[in-house]
Amino acid sequence: MSAAERSNETRDVTLVEAVNMALHRAMADDENVVVLGEDIATNGGVFRATVGLKEAFGFKRVMDTPLAENLIAGTAIGMATQGLRPVAEFQFMGFIYAGMEQIVSHAARMRNRTRGRLHCPLVFRAPFGGGIHAPEHHSESTEALFAHIPGLRVVIPSSPQRAYGLLLGAIRNPDPVIFLEPKRIYRAVTQSVEDNGEALPLDTCFTLREGDDVTLITWGACVMETLQAADKLAEQGVSCEVIDVATVSPLDRETLLCSVAKTGRAVIIHEACRNGGVGAEVAASIAEAAFLDLQAPVVRVTGYDTVMPYYRNEQYYLPQVEDIVTAVEQVIAL
Repeated sequence: MSAAERSNETRDVTLVEAVNMALHRAMADDENVVVLGEDIATNGGVFRATVGLKEAFGFKRVMDTPLAENLIAGTAIGMATQGLRPVAEFQFMGFIYAGMEQIVSHAARMRNRTRGRLHCPLVFRAPFGGGIHAPEHHSESTEALFAHIPGLRVVIPSSPQRAYGLLLGAIRNPDPVIFLEPKRIYRAVTQSVEDNGEALPLDTCFTLREGDDVTLITWGACVMETLQAADKLAEQGVSCEVIDVATVSPLDRETLLCSVAKTGRAVIIHEACRNGGVGAEVAASIAEAAFLDLQAPVVRVTGYDTVMPYYRNEQYYLPQVEDIVTAVEQVIAL
């Protein structure tokens, strides 16, 4: 289907279907967009995120690769420096480490290394996070590794509408983007998404709920539990402002600080382990720039500093609604 034929089509879709919709749109709009990864062409990807792309755009633009993440990353970087806009998929975030040398040493540094002669407009997609009863290396939440690297953007959608708009924004960005898709909510909800080709801005937080008593800061799949906790707290008379960070690097500190200045309290929620997580950077930013606005210490609700357990215990690891409610009750009481 051409871009003109797809124009303004509106469908109720899941998050993974919104990813697929955005890829179709980007490839229809720009012949330089190519897609590559393990089993993404003929089989449509392990989560079916790329289904139909090969049939629509052909094997020259939708490429199955060997099981070699270092090759996937390096090939995508070479393509990007020569005028293409590759979207490379790692089947799971836990498989991305084999490509770290290429991502950190080359993709992130290309513009600086060549003094602007070359740049690297590419997207590395990866399903991430726990909650689907997966084996080892399939449930990683290591976004902080990439947030620490200058030259990389790290973007995490939390709904079908944001998945569509943020992925388009990532593909059109002139620099490399790590696009992490929370697979626990791939099919959790549906939203009406208009296939209008409009990108959402990167480097921007989204305020999902206005509130006066406490700011809840989160991203990815934890947005779902955070909104549920805000509903429960509203029944107790606690007004929560909920912010979806969306781009964890670079951080939209202005939105976060303005919210904390209004509420005086902050609770940060993420499923990645606590030590060195993105939540620590958010907390430090608030402490540095909004300390006098705080009426209570910043609190974090996170995963544990352990490897994600196997499926029988992963619910003990993942932050629950009750954990968020308890943390808010603690900061409200101070």
